[in-house]
Amino acid sequence: MVEVSQEAEKKLNQLQMLEQSMQNLLMQKQQFQLQQVEIESALKELENVNEAYKIIGNIMVLSKKDDLKSDLTSKKEIVELRIKNMEKQENQLREKASKLQNEVLKGMSKD
Repeated sequence: MVEVSQEAEKKLNQLQMLEQSMQNLLMQKQQFQLQQVEIESALKELENVNEAYKIIGNIMVLSKKDDLKSDLTSKKEIVELRIKNMEKQENQLREKASKLQNEVLKGMSKD
């Protein structure tokens, strides 16, 4: 069995934490992507109708088509920004994980 130095063990723990962070981030990103698809679908449907309703709490209220379109477009922009932000975070986490992994492998090959 290979003896692992404390430094390598510390880096392995950091690597595990990065992996967990990555999984959490990917789940959140997936939820935002689902929201994006729903919003795009709603915008498409909105083009084909004369009347539209907005759900507020437990009721549906007749709303102006233009107001709904504006609200949905705004929500879509926000979701897209969040997805882009998460993709940046994802890339940063991947880089950190790759760097740590290389450090651990180099440390193990020296032993």
